[in-house]
Amino acid sequence: MILHYIYDPLCGWCYGAKPLVQAAQAVLSVIAHGGGMMTGANRQTVSPQLRNYVMPHDRRIAEYTGQPFGEAYFEGLLRDETAVFDSAPPIAAVLAAEQIAGRGLELLGRLQSAHYEEGQRIADEAVLLELAKDIGLESQAFQAAFKEAETDRHIKDSRALLAEVGGQGFPTFVLERNGQFTLIDIGPWLGKPQAFAAWLSQSLPAQGASSALQACGLDGCAH
Repeated sequence: MILHYIYDPLCGWCYGAKPLVQAAQAVLSVIAHGGGMMTGANRQTVSPQLRNYVMPHDRRIAEYTGQPFGEAYFEGLLRDETAVFDSAPPIAAVLAAEQIAGRGLELLGRLQSAHYEEGQRIADEAVLLELAKDIGLESQAFQAAFKEAETDRHIKDSRALLAEVGGQGFPTFVLERNGQFTLIDIGPWLGKPQAFAAWLSQSLPAQGASSALQACGLDGCAH
């Protein structure tokens, strides 16, 4: 049994689901698929409009999931109009960490905390290199894998998987058993990672699709 996790590093609900992913890893294999929510034409420079748009959603995510959002994010990063929100570089970093050490999900968790708690610019290569060093990845190997990552192809494949399983946005969780895919509605489990892990370990049949209430759309967190 495999848990497929279709995510975006700049998706607030994915950050809200971070404890579920970590708990699930103790129970079964979890494979991450970066969806590229803010890439290409959807990249955004931080602006007052962006800040005013995301803050109510982020506060709702914090209330719903218990995940911490830092003042360095709300009053620092979201006021830094030189910062760019671009999903591609952090997805490339996750791919690199997975390639060289099998630690893509671990680095993703570090990137999410760096963004939402510490207000770091996780689209900047220099920041990504430092965060990779933070978790003990060898710098030269990481940098080489980062530059060689086939990020565009990975995003395209992730979008294809999302469409195949009928997912509506990020995060989408899908259980694969014997080649059969079943969507999981994580809404009941947000903020309850140990209960989620216990449920997974019992291999209970999953029901329903991911709820739009706890998801970001393909091109942004509109819910």
